[in-house]
Amino acid sequence: MKRKSLRQTTAALFALFVTASAALAQSGATRPRRVNPQTANEEAAKQPAPAPQANVARPTTPAQAGGDTTRAYTLLQQGQFEAAAREARQVAAANPTNGEAWKIVGFAEVGLKQYAEAATDLRKALDLQRAAGGEDENTADALAQALVRSDQFERALPLLVAATTRAGKPANATMLYYRGLAEYRTDKKADAERSFNAAVKADPKNAISLFYLGRMAYERGQADAAIASLNRATTADPRLAEAWTLLTLAYLRRAAEAGDTPKANESYLNAVRTSDALVRLRADESSAALNAQALVGAKQYARAAAVLETVVTNANAQGSTLYLLGVSYSRAKNFPKATAALERAAAKSPEDVNVYRELGYAYEVSKQYAKALAAYQKGAELLPDDTDFKDSIERVRPFAK
Repeated sequence: MKRKSLRQTTAALFALFVTASAALAQSGATRPRRVNPQTANEEAAKQPAPAPQANVARPTTPAQAGGDTTRAYTLLQQGQFEAAAREARQVAAANPTNGEAWKIVGFAEVGLKQYAEAATDLRKALDLQRAAGGEDENTADALAQALVRSDQFERALPLLVAATTRAGKPANATMLYYRGLAEYRTDKKADAERSFNAAVKADPKNAISLFYLGRMAYERGQADAAIASLNRATTADPRLAEAWTLLTLAYLRRAAEAGDTPKANESYLNAVRTSDALVRLRADESSAALNAQALVGAKQYARAAAVLETVVTNANAQGSTLYLLGVSYSRAKNFPKATAALERAAAKSPEDVNVYRELGYAYEVSKQYAKALAAYQKGAELLPDDTDFKDSIERVRPFAK
């Protein structure tokens, strides 16, 4: 059987914004021409939670004509948000033009993480303030945050621009982050980058802004810039799982771009380090799969298999995870376990052509030629023009009797 080079392609799909791919290069005897383990890393697709709400002062005027909000204000100060909201609503019901009551309701709802409701009630408060000839910055800023945190980015953006450009006011890193996030989510990428950079200038440890700067660099295909920002993000906040995830992907991308070089090996080892940190934070299937991809790239096949075995006992394990387990065992030359994993992968993902490529190879080296032929033929049905399947079929056909 002739030797071939093997390029493993690792694809991590960001459902909303990011499509990542990393090629893992190595060589091996008669191994499939290419392997494409898809990560189960769907968690990376999720939008990271916004940073903690900015330190916006609470209402400072406890009473207003038409209703006394003193008790509601006191409850708000004590962190009794439900009681504060209930008390303030009673005042607002008696006098719907009491802006202070609506303001306390809105702040209490922010405390309860009821952001859509808070946005509605803080808008009422702000409109009443403006009608009375004055606008409270605290109300406007709280409204901007509530709008961002309820995904109303277009509506939030004018308020955030105003909040971050007030004359004589020091830069607020959290409000600059919110502005950057609103710009990012409304496809104003250049503006978003400026805002995130301004947030980092105001607070060099603003991890969430550093994460987005890394994410934007990654989306532009700039692996080195992404790695620089994401390393800073994970240093600033070691609990930010999304940053560890994307940092691992960035190292895998850099390894793929480097080919068979020492730089690629270094990047794979860095990907192992960062994905180890991710697994310590979030021990789920997607994290384990990403960790295993890094380990396979670093040729630590037995360890990759051990990591995946902890998650594939679940009947709901993804076909892509089982496939990656099969690849790991195959590279470790444990073909009985490789075929077992790959058979499960084929049952889960019957249309994944790469499963049949790897399964056929595992059968072939185990001298199960009839099964190898069937696997290669199934792959050829899915990918009729693939010459590797054609060659494999002709190679094993004489022995499959």
